[in-house]
Amino acid sequence: MIHEAIADFAAALPRDRAIAALDLGDKTIGVAVSDRRRAVATPLETIRRKKFGVDAAALLDICGKREIAGLVLGLPLNMDGTEGPRCQSTRAFARNLSRLTDLPIGFWDERLSTVAAERALLEADTSRKRRADVIDHVAAGVILQGVLDRLQHMGQRG
Repeated sequence: MIHEAIADFAAALPRDRAIAALDLGDKTIGVAVSDRRRAVATPLETIRRKKFGVDAAALLDICGKREIAGLVLGLPLNMDGTEGPRCQSTRAFARNLSRLTDLPIGFWDERLSTVAAERALLEADTSRKRRADVIDHVAAGVILQGVLDRLQHMGQRG
């Protein structure tokens, strides 16, 4: 089920299970996962996009193996807060994915997540090639940590 409000998403989650975040790009999907207590986000991997069915199968495989309780998709809002074509694409991906799983699906404003990820990688003195390889799942980690921090603030951590 898709939840617009993060509070509704949180309410649909079972306790003591990890959640995952996705940074959807045209060519890749960055994936990050939390710990069971939902305190720390860890960048996991970047999936090279193929077709929706193949991409969804890879994501749901990760969710099954890691006992993921819910998915958060980064919503690429415009800087003025409006939704453009990339948001529509993300929402369509969520709708299609929700037909294949009962996992709660939520959205998180991902504005500047890639900028924050790039900054962190630069501060860690990561090579340009390595940054290109990991930027998407590091950005997913930034998205997920934002969600986890909000859940903690709401008193709804794992």
